[in-house]
Amino acid sequence: MVELDGIIQDIAAEMAARTDRGQVATYIPELARVDPAAFGIALVDAEGQVCAAGDSDKPFSIQSISKVFTLTLALGKIGDGLWRRVGREPSGNAFNSIVQLEYEKGIPRNPFINAGAIAVADTILSGHKPNVALGEILRFLQFVSDDETIYIDHAVARSEQTTGFRNAALANYMKAFGILENPVELALGVYFHHCAIAMSCRQLAMAGRYLAFSGRHPTTGARVVSADRAKRINALMLTCGHYDGSGDFAFRVGLPGKSGVGGGILAIVPGKASICVWSPGLDPQGNSRLGSIALELLAKRMRWSIFGD
Repeated sequence: MVELDGIIQDIAAEMAARTDRGQVATYIPELARVDPAAFGIALVDAEGQVCAAGDSDKPFSIQSISKVFTLTLALGKIGDGLWRRVGREPSGNAFNSIVQLEYEKGIPRNPFINAGAIAVADTILSGHKPNVALGEILRFLQFVSDDETIYIDHAVARSEQTTGFRNAALANYMKAFGILENPVELALGVYFHHCAIAMSCRQLAMAGRYLAFSGRHPTTGARVVSADRAKRINALMLTCGHYDGSGDFAFRVGLPGKSGVGGGILAIVPGKASICVWSPGLDPQGNSRLGSIALELLAKRMRWSIFGD
């Protein structure tokens, strides 16, 4: 762990010196206010030991990283029946593409693009009131991260609801094809609020441990999901976790990962570690620019690519 901690500190120092930080997400007003100079990284191993550097304890809006956890919950609720409503293929298009949804008759290409995540939120909502569904999502994140302080940033949620016209269009289009079971405004409310959950790098790295260790909660030993399901969620993260930049991330980093337009990336090293990086500046595909670079450096120095040394 001493060597790894040194590598984490070195990478954080390298990122602090870089000026090519990308652009913050300005289309969500609350995210436009985030300091683009921020950078944090945290890693946790099977024993719960943490290596962290930079702004690793500063909460940020996890945005689409939350889709990993809502996918886990939806699969627990209806199992493989979910795949009748959501596909499992990389999109090759922007995360909010309406053209692709129209071409595929209202069935989202995968659960990590916006349309797919709205359909997943609708699945969790079914049979519940929105506040109950949101409570279930929040409690799950608190459980897997061992931290009851995790919260929903309601200012960010309001900001998304006020400006989320394209997401409303996606939801209405899916409703027209019978993909959504609940009223559009309720499904969107759950979606906007779970994207507005605030967590730090340390909390997210802790939360991702069940995906790194065959579906088990390392602290308690409790089974969160089956080993097979954890493997399949990791596969979707590798192929779809970075929108139309997923292939490039797999090529350069070689780890399952899920990004969010808040600047965070959750990455999984199967059998070894769960990692979260955060830098708010994004590349043109909506993924953290410095976060991707930092993970590429870490994977190379630790020889952690799932494709070998």
